[in-house]
Amino acid sequence: MDLEPERRTRSSARTTRRPAPLVALIVIAASAVAASATGAQAVTGHEPSPLVGCPSPGRVKPTVVLVHGAWADASSWNGEVRFLQRAGYPVRAVANPLRDLTTDSASVADFLKTVSGPIVLVGHSYGGSVITNAAADVPNVKALVYVDAAAPDVGETTGGLSGSGSALNADPATLYDKVPYPGAPVGAADLYLKKDAFVRSFASDLPRHVAVRLWATQRAASTSAFTTPSKAAAWKTIPSWFFISTGDRIITPTSERAMAHRANSKITEFRGGSHLTLISHPDAVTSVIGSAVCSVR
Repeated sequence: MDLEPERRTRSSARTTRRPAPLVALIVIAASAVAASATGAQAVTGHEPSPLVGCPSPGRVKPTVVLVHGAWADASSWNGEVRFLQRAGYPVRAVANPLRDLTTDSASVADFLKTVSGPIVLVGHSYGGSVITNAAADVPNVKALVYVDAAAPDVGETTGGLSGSGSALNADPATLYDKVPYPGAPVGAADLYLKKDAFVRSFASDLPRHVAVRLWATQRAASTSAFTTPSKAAAWKTIPSWFFISTGDRIITPTSERAMAHRANSKITEFRGGSHLTLISHPDAVTSVIGSAVCSVR
């Protein structure tokens, strides 16, 4: 890739600009490159390495549970799984049914209840809505991480949080192939992203051959997934982190910032990327997950 990402880590109250954050679990070895015309410094990430002492010796390591979004599957997290396993942390990427928010969240919550010890729960895209609901009744979820994701409040829908500039606001006929499925609620159908929308908007920073392969293997999402109102907002009581790609064309950075500030999340902005930065730059995403992991005591 020829992208040279800049990461900005900040809280809701104040902003600091620095290379990839040093965290007690993950170090992203970064090399500075020439400053941009605006004077901002860009960095290029390399593979993360574990840093001894997170959590403190003798403490149980949290399990990281990763929840994928629409038009994807658990393999979206392959890079993050590799890095976390290399660092010695238990990690699971679980299947998200992509049927409707209520039952999808219940499915993930049922899995979480089989995990002993603390959990760091991570969601990408629609998976953010799922973790927002799934964590509400699982007390061992100690941190939430949103990766280019939706973080709805009670009563909000995922479809209503994409932002005014989202590519998903285009004519649905140009975006989706609709397919009926057995047992669908009245008016519901499975949606597949059309090739052009997937390659140009969903996976815009990936090499075209990779984007085309991901388009061909995408999982359909029911329209009900995007229209079911959220029944919980776990970010109101559980500490959260937000990874925002400025190149995201599916959930706009403006919308993500608003949700992150509302949740009082610790925010990391990544210059460039796409809605699939978790695939194109798993090192940067793992760094933020590492920050959440290291908060668990």
